[in-house]
Amino acid sequence: MSSNNNLLVFEGYRNFRLRIVLATLAAKSIKITKIKSNDLNPGLKDYEVSFLRLIESVTNGSHIEISYTGTTVIYRPGIIVGGEITHTCPTSKSVSYFIEPMLMLAPFSKNKFSIIFKGLTNNLNETGIDAIKWGFLPIMEKFGVRDCLLHILKRGSPPLGGGEVHLICNSLLTVPLTIHAIDVPKFSAIRGVAYCTRVSPSIVNRMIDGARTVLKNTGCEVNITADVWKGANSGNSPGFGITLIAESKKGWRIVADNVGGAQSLPEDLGELTAYQLMNEVTKSGSIGRIQLVFSLVFMAIGKEDLGRIKIHESEVDENLLYALRDIKEFFGTEAFLQPDDTNNGEFITLSLKGSGFTNISKKVA
Repeated sequence: MSSNNNLLVFEGYRNFRLRIVLATLAAKSIKITKIKSNDLNPGLKDYEVSFLRLIESVTNGSHIEISYTGTTVIYRPGIIVGGEITHTCPTSKSVSYFIEPMLMLAPFSKNKFSIIFKGLTNNLNETGIDAIKWGFLPIMEKFGVRDCLLHILKRGSPPLGGGEVHLICNSLLTVPLTIHAIDVPKFSAIRGVAYCTRVSPSIVNRMIDGARTVLKNTGCEVNITADVWKGANSGNSPGFGITLIAESKKGWRIVADNVGGAQSLPEDLGELTAYQLMNEVTKSGSIGRIQLVFSLVFMAIGKEDLGRIKIHESEVDENLLYALRDIKEFFGTEAFLQPDDTNNGEFITLSLKGSGFTNISKKVA
């Protein structure tokens, strides 16, 4: 990272969405260079261009320049205005790729967000829409965002998609709440959703049975909902998948989800997801790995107070460190990691002081 004529300059495509979101919240112009410059097909991919167009739609006054080769982007943010929008997502990424950054921007908008996303609702090796709904929205409530909803209107399985998801955010904040999640949560219930589109409904029951076989010995209440989609609302391709959520009494949630691939058995998928959930619970603190960076953004833009969360030592990886560096560049706030003497030293208390962010968009309104 370097500074050039009031532009924050970054190299590479890592944290592309995060940097655009942070630039929008911090109202700082950025330049990203050498985007996949060594690839056979260098530059921005179709889903990244689509994401920039979405940012353009939910803001007013934003200016985006993309070089001829697509390897350099200059972004000058405007005011977040929200509104009612329909966005068609390319089938190379699920709609979750676009919804996650919108959840960071929506509470700090001038107007309420109401966006319909069309495309894949779940995809291989990506966070699915159910994981966003059951894993991210409860985290937002901890920061004071009380009225944010995701409605799945149509399921869209890969490769052709055809799904629709409606994001509604009626909660507009001036500043997020400060959280102190310094206890390792005890999970008392496991919930989940097993879905299928354009295939036999028995596949859903087979996934649920596979997951229950693993989870029955946990001692937790297990409640997995069958979600069978037929007809026009089931998208354009057959498919199936499962999302499992471990929930504590204080509302903290850990999520694991998978989508059935070619020749995968529903029973095996249910078992695999159940094992992944237990592994995530073992290697997570208050907040799961997929929600961690999301939470840090809300902590960084909070009032000038020290927020704290408990994380597992395995969550301190390359992705976390790069995210913390980007947060520091935009908001000037650094994280402090303090090892915990209890629990064999497996857990770390991450402290992050809020930057005193003010929601300019809401002020204008």
